Amino acid sequence: MEENSIIFGIRAVQEALLSNQSIDKIYLQIGLQGVNYQELNSLIRKKGIATSIVPLEKLNTLTKFQNHQGVVAKMAPVEYIDLETLVENVIGKVEKPLFLLLDNITDVRNYGAIIRTAECTGVHGIIIPKTGSATLSGAGIKTSAGAAFKIPLCKVDHLKDAVYYLQSAGISVIAATEKTDQAIYKLDLNTPLALIMGSEDKGINPSVLKIVDNKAKLPLLGSIDSLNVSVACGAILYEIVRQRNYF
Repeated sequence: MEENSIIFGIRAVQEALLSNQSIDKIYLQIGLQGVNYQELNSLIRKKGIATSIVPLEKLNTLTKFQNHQGVVAKMAPVEYIDLETLVENVIGKVEKPLFLLLDNITDVRNYGAIIRTAECTGVHGIIIPKTGSATLSGAGIKTSAGAAFKIPLCKVDHLKDAVYYLQSAGISVIAATEKTDQAIYKLDLNTPLALIMGSEDKGINPSVLKIVDNKAKLPLLGSIDSLNVSVACGAILYEIVRQRNYF
């Protein structure tokens, strides 16, 4: 479990409830109105979760003045599974597995946005190193729109070992990096696949780049030399979706 036990935002709390996460208590702002709130309140009552109606100041204190939309829940937000279990479960059920590895992604909102896109594009699991990555706190869960409760998450001691393990399981590993001349559109992505994304400042660790099966990049036609990592990840994941003929 992550240490942070606060999640917030109507959608994030709703997804936590729908995913049967263990929630200790929910705090609701006095006077909340609207269809989304009514749906959430109905779900809270159905689940029998303890609630408190509190002033705005209480919620601001709990979330350190982040955009909570009048809803805060106390819980242990996310459970991680081990790599072997993740891979075995997916390979046993899916013809063309798709995994996402994140190296040095330290911005919590980028992390949350990537999780949201990964869930929308059919990624079967996200793998991150235990150190050097963002903690999936309430802000990240809110940014993911609750997708953190829908997609398996895995932490490993070393991303390099995860690459070797995936390769041994027949998964081709592709690194998204500017250190190549090969565009992502030139690769066959309609196969069992793992995509590695690195941070905007450090990129992917050189020791990891040395062992991947392929490297690819997105074309940059303007004067700025890099994309936001969550945007780049989304563009590549949807190229995978396109090649796999989901449309």
